[in-house]
Amino acid sequence: MELHILEHSLKVASIAKEGIQICTHGLIKLAFLPSKTRCKFFSLTETPEDYTIIVDEDGFKELPESEYLSVADATWLALNVVSGGGSATSSQPIGVTKIAKSVIAPLADHNISVFMLSTYQTDFILVRERDLPMVMHTLSSEFTLLRVVNGETVAANSTGVTNGFVKPKLVPRPIIHPLSSPSNMFCVTSLDPDTLPSVATLLMDVMFYSGGAKETGGQSEDSGHICFFSFSLIEGYISLVMDEQTTRRFPNNVLFTSASGELWKMVRIGGQPLGFDECGIVAQISEPLATADIPAYYISTFKFDHALVPEENIQSVIGALRTNESTGH
Repeated sequence: MELHILEHSLKVASIAKEGIQICTHGLIKLAFLPSKTRCKFFSLTETPEDYTIIVDEDGFKELPESEYLSVADATWLALNVVSGGGSATSSQPIGVTKIAKSVIAPLADHNISVFMLSTYQTDFILVRERDLPMVMHTLSSEFTLLRVVNGETVAANSTGVTNGFVKPKLVPRPIIHPLSSPSNMFCVTSLDPDTLPSVATLLMDVMFYSGGAKETGGQSEDSGHICFFSFSLIEGYISLVMDEQTTRRFPNNVLFTSASGELWKMVRIGGQPLGFDECGIVAQISEPLATADIPAYYISTFKFDHALVPEENIQSVIGALRTNESTGH
């Protein structure tokens, strides 16, 4: 398999809920008027706590400086596993559980922190730019490493990280963060960019103005709806994650659906904000799912992580993760 190192230099940022109106001009431009910017990688995810933005350097220029905008202190690069060649966003999705043992676990074993963004089309593994030499060394035995340069895919140069490299001892990874599963069910979908203008006002409403209504009723840990919505526009491909209730607001035949019309349940990871320095959180969740052969999408946000698993698997998922959780204490 191939591991593509994409050319985007990415920023990860949080916008406080109370400051979103300051940023909407730039965010609307990034989401709905891509021809007006040079941005090629943009993702916006709303959670009860905040909005998480993942955006390339050109896109970041569209956001104003503000006390409500917090930026993670590193430049991130996106990695993408491609099965059988083809471009990153047009290949068949691999699924985070399919790369749990080949990518996620080895990086965790080498204390490399990752930030995940699963989309309808594929899975992006974000690593800090400064960690790239170790990332390449860690994964070079399993993958053909390729870099995307000016849109062309070329062989990635060896980084020469060999001296003093010691293969770490593999250790069990008990889950150390609280888990919760909101009651709403989610759809992972997409739409044709040509139809985006026809639903732009609806999407703006969902993105920026519907949070209050969705949040009423509270967010108790294991019950109640959670406010969660994700929009990505990456290299021309749109991905949407929204709860089933929200999808009903869209006209028929606008949103792509799988043949099975699959619904997904969420496992939310974290009791307190997770931060960016802890390693192995994605591995703690994805490895048990991979062992059980349960597919999953995984979306990291500025404060918490979120795994989406098929609705029919949620009880076995919670069971597997709780078992993993209890072995650590």
